[in-house]
Amino acid sequence: MPLDADDAPRPTLRRPVLRTLRLGFVPLTDAAPLLAAQELGLFDAVGLRVALTAEPSWAALRDKLAFGALDAAHLLGPMPIALAAGLTGVRAQVTVAAGLGANGNTVTLSNALAQELGRFPRPLAAASFAALVRRRATAGRRPLTLAVVFPFSSHNYLLRHWLAEGGLDPDRDLRLTVVPPPMVAERLAEGEIDGFCAGEPWGSHAAALGAGRIALSTGDIWPNHPEKVLAFDAGYATRDPESTTACTAAVIAAARWLDEPSNQAEAVNILRRRAFPKLAPAEIAAAFEGMAEGFALGAPLRFHNATLPRREQAAWFLRQMRRWSHIPAAISDSTALAPWRPDIWRAAAVRLHEAEPPAPPPPPSSPLGDRMEHA
Repeated sequence: MPLDADDAPRPTLRRPVLRTLRLGFVPLTDAAPLLAAQELGLFDAVGLRVALTAEPSWAALRDKLAFGALDAAHLLGPMPIALAAGLTGVRAQVTVAAGLGANGNTVTLSNALAQELGRFPRPLAAASFAALVRRRATAGRRPLTLAVVFPFSSHNYLLRHWLAEGGLDPDRDLRLTVVPPPMVAERLAEGEIDGFCAGEPWGSHAAALGAGRIALSTGDIWPNHPEKVLAFDAGYATRDPESTTACTAAVIAAARWLDEPSNQAEAVNILRRRAFPKLAPAEIAAAFEGMAEGFALGAPLRFHNATLPRREQAAWFLRQMRRWSHIPAAISDSTALAPWRPDIWRAAAVRLHEAEPPAPPPPPSSPLGDRMEHA
């Protein structure tokens, strides 16, 4: 369903398209602003030709952006910090021009693990999960294996925060592993992992397959937390600030459209056509509705208010990276957070007559302080 003329972003100057902007994404519900911007003609409206490509994993997407095969990408929130620090041997400078969503992840447990827990209210309390882990350890049973989608992800740091709230050491009391998002439901069904934290629709898909039960959402840990970001290769953003701003404007307009309840059905259709042709519409819609297996998630997936990239929110992920010794102490806060460019968002918002979104809730704090190092 195209936007009415009054709803489309109006650039100050429409210019000839000189080249195609190469934009990558991982198939997840929170890639919706990119897919909707293309399907609704919003990139065209700002004079951009965009080639959207789906990538199989976050590592593949990161490498393509870092080594010049992509101009921009749908990235995990902590990933620009990891790239600035050169973690895992990949160093690149990116420019974060917008956020792409808030909330949208679930923690899903295997049926066997859910049965061990017995009947539990959702969201599952960290203390209840920790008690199970300790009972298993006392009985001499193997440590549980939980998957996250990437080492430097909101999923990893929010899950670690939740586990630590229950008194667990995520690096000693459990085994954390990495599984690409499209594979988590299959690995859970095959018994290779005991649970996972991943973006939707994969938790809902695992539940629909009968492979597991959703225990909580990451919005239960940090309501309306920032999730993915729109990141440009920093060189591209410098060489072509007009395209960078125009693309950001189209994404802001798409996010506004996605948050209108009357557009949800069409948004689900777009995602099904472009990202999840084998999934049922109800599995895709769950994140928008804020429902999972008949219970309300802590916070549904939302888009528009998350589009302003806030350095202070990114700083929480940086603190977690320091807390768990995932980043060298020599990397300064200013270096790690330099990619965040709210000025680009504001320039794009002026074109759309968009007001700045309200300030989000503060992040959760550690009982011992977020700067506590992992002992």
